[in-house]
Amino acid sequence: MNGGNKRKRQDMALAVSDSLSNEERIVYNIIRSKENMGIWSGDIKRETTIPENIFKKALKSLEAKQFIKQVVNIQNKARKLFMATEFQPSKEITGGDWYSDGKLDIEFIDTLKQLSLGYLSRQKVATVDMVLKFFKESGAFTVDVSNQNLEEILKTLVLDDKVSEVKSTGFDDFAGVPLGRVCYRIKSKVGGVREEKVGAMASIPCGVCPRINFCTPDGVVSPKNCVYYDKWLDF
Repeated sequence: MNGGNKRKRQDMALAVSDSLSNEERIVYNIIRSKENMGIWSGDIKRETTIPENIFKKALKSLEAKQFIKQVVNIQNKARKLFMATEFQPSKEITGGDWYSDGKLDIEFIDTLKQLSLGYLSRQKVATVDMVLKFFKESGAFTVDVSNQNLEEILKTLVLDDKVSEVKSTGFDDFAGVPLGRVCYRIKSKVGGVREEKVGAMASIPCGVCPRINFCTPDGVVSPKNCVYYDKWLDF
């Protein structure tokens, strides 16, 4: 499969190259050789002997023809990189799953945190796999949330002092979790006087619903036809 993709990319590169001027071809080949890491325009210029005005014209033409694209480097946003359009930026460039268009996706992170707290408040304790299964079955997201993503979220909640990371004893609240497995629970006050409660809006899907402003009793979006609300009632 990978061999087929590599051959397809090679054929695409040849087809593109045949349609370019000599200067465009030189610039394109340099950019494409960097694959998913991209390259800064200054570095491209240093690898060629093309005059400045022709170099800029070649870059502009390649971008207009959609053979190359600009991508934001999260490490240095002022220094945009150029990349062949067939490649997707590496995580070193984009910042990983928590970034969107070069910006930290705070809304997405907060939503994951609130839904995780809501689930833990109902389940008492849960492993990363259990929380992830809940997310997938609820259909709350159109993007994939990986096991690693969710573990990062739960560890952030530990740092926020809202959740405790513990190991299952196999008894009481841990009866449904294999002995010794790492799991998470809503943090209690010292001495167990009072368990920290999640806000009411965090425990129901309405609190983090992106369409809450459009929700009305008899509207297209309403509690009557909300699949997330029905799933919440089942827990």
